[in-house]
Amino acid sequence: MADLGTAAEPLAGLRAPDGSYFVTGNHEYFSGAAQWIDHVRELGLRPLENARVELGGFDLAGVNDIAGESEGQGPDFVRALGDRDRGRASVLLAHQPVVIHDAVEHGVDLQLSGHTHGGQLWPGNLLAGLANPTVAGLERYGDTQLYVSRGAGAWGPPVRVGAESDITVVELASRQA
Repeated sequence: MADLGTAAEPLAGLRAPDGSYFVTGNHEYFSGAAQWIDHVRELGLRPLENARVELGGFDLAGVNDIAGESEGQGPDFVRALGDRDRGRASVLLAHQPVVIHDAVEHGVDLQLSGHTHGGQLWPGNLLAGLANPTVAGLERYGDTQLYVSRGAGAWGPPVRVGAESDITVVELASRQA
C-alpha cells in the first residue's frame, strides 16, 4: 500500500448516480487487504465485502476474493445473497470467475468478473483456460450469465499477446422494458 497507494488515486474521480463499488481481488491479499479496502473507501468507493445493496431495479452484491480464505475472509455467498428477494434481478461482483457455480446456486442473474487477463500471453492463455470456466467474454451457466473482462492491466511482464486490454461498459436492461 505504501508503494502503490497513489496509483489508485484516480479512482477518486469516479462518479456514478448510485455510487461506485469495489470487491477485493487476489492481489489485495498478497499485500494487506484491510489497508487497500480502507484506502479505496477513502477514495469514495464502497467496498462490498460479502455484502449486498439494493439499487433502483436490482440488487448489487459483492463477495471477497477466494484468496481471502487464508485470512478467514473468503467469499460468503450466504451473507451476500442468502436472504435476498429472488424476485429482484441481481448482479454479483466476484473477482474470480471460478465462483460461478456458487452464483448459480444463489440465483444470481449476472456475475461480473476479471482475474484472468484474458490469458494475457502464451502459455498463460492455456493455464487460464484450465483454471477458469470462462477466460473472457460472456457465457451462460444455467439461468446465470457470467461476463469476464480481460482488464486494462497486466500481471507479470507488461505484455499482452492475443488478449487485448479492455474496459467494459455494461448496460443493464429489463426484459419488461
